[in-house]
Amino acid sequence: MLHSCQSRDRSPNGSRVSMFRVATTCLYISYIFQTTDLYLLAFSHNTEFLKGRALTMGQLLCCAQVDQSTVAIKERFGKFDEVLEPGCHCLPWVFGSRLAGHLSLRLQQLDVRCETKTKDNVFVNVVASVQYRALADKANDAFYKLSNTRSQIQAYVFDVIRASVPKLNLDDAFEQKNEIAKAVEEELEKAMSAYGYEIVQTLIVDIEPDEHVKRAMNEINAAARLRVAATEKAEAEKILQIKRAEGEAESKYLSGLGIARQRQAIVDGLRDSVLGFSVNVPGTTAKDVMDMVLVTQYFDTMKEIGATSKSSAVFIPHGPGAVRDVASQIRDGLLQGSITH
Repeated sequence: MLHSCQSRDRSPNGSRVSMFRVATTCLYISYIFQTTDLYLLAFSHNTEFLKGRALTMGQLLCCAQVDQSTVAIKERFGKFDEVLEPGCHCLPWVFGSRLAGHLSLRLQQLDVRCETKTKDNVFVNVVASVQYRALADKANDAFYKLSNTRSQIQAYVFDVIRASVPKLNLDDAFEQKNEIAKAVEEELEKAMSAYGYEIVQTLIVDIEPDEHVKRAMNEINAAARLRVAATEKAEAEKILQIKRAEGEAESKYLSGLGIARQRQAIVDGLRDSVLGFSVNVPGTTAKDVMDMVLVTQYFDTMKEIGATSKSSAVFIPHGPGAVRDVASQIRDGLLQGSITH
């Protein structure tokens, strides 16, 4: 009977059963250890470690989970096999299948700060923001062809900015930010499409010159504005003086017209008075009437000078016989003025 048992254990079926039992026992022991580790680490709040443990356990059970907006790269015996979409997948590791890694399909942003020099020899820091993402249909290229995507994009951004900005003056660089961003985007799109990446948007978010240059630019702008303000102020004063002179000229013109009309009215009144006096008083001549009128005006003037409180002192030789002398002097002065004119 012992011989029969030994012969039964050495049969091919017996060997298979023994190997299966050994494999099952190993799997069970490994599962117990994995479960024990997860239970002991449940209170440590180490999320990344727990996730790694769960992933190892999932691979041990030939299962793999791919999160949303992510793809996984499946390899078989070290060779690329396929791209796994989000969900649960079977990975029979006994047949050489494994996960090489994950690739995010979410939109990512890279901020690049590049120092360069403008055409007018001003050093500036250009800040560019590149928004990019991996293409799902080219996930294998994006995973295998580039080892450091961010460094590659940064190198292209440096190359384009340092080739474009030195052709522009500082003011032109501020005005042509969109053209610089478009040139960077076109160069990146042409280069990164071969590696499975899409450039969604490229923005030049800031151009920062040196602090001394910014201060000098502000001073130049302030001086220009002060010059414009001074010019406008002088122009306003010029217009004001012109308008004032025009007003004075118009005033004097109108004053002259008033004086001329006043004198014309005086002459007309005197003529009428002389004619009326000669008609009403027989034997009087025009000279007698004029002498009387001049004497009357002389006394009216003296009256006005005495009635004015702020008038200056006027000394005129005056006596009983001086009236005729005053009249003759006034008449002679008027006659000389008429002859001169």
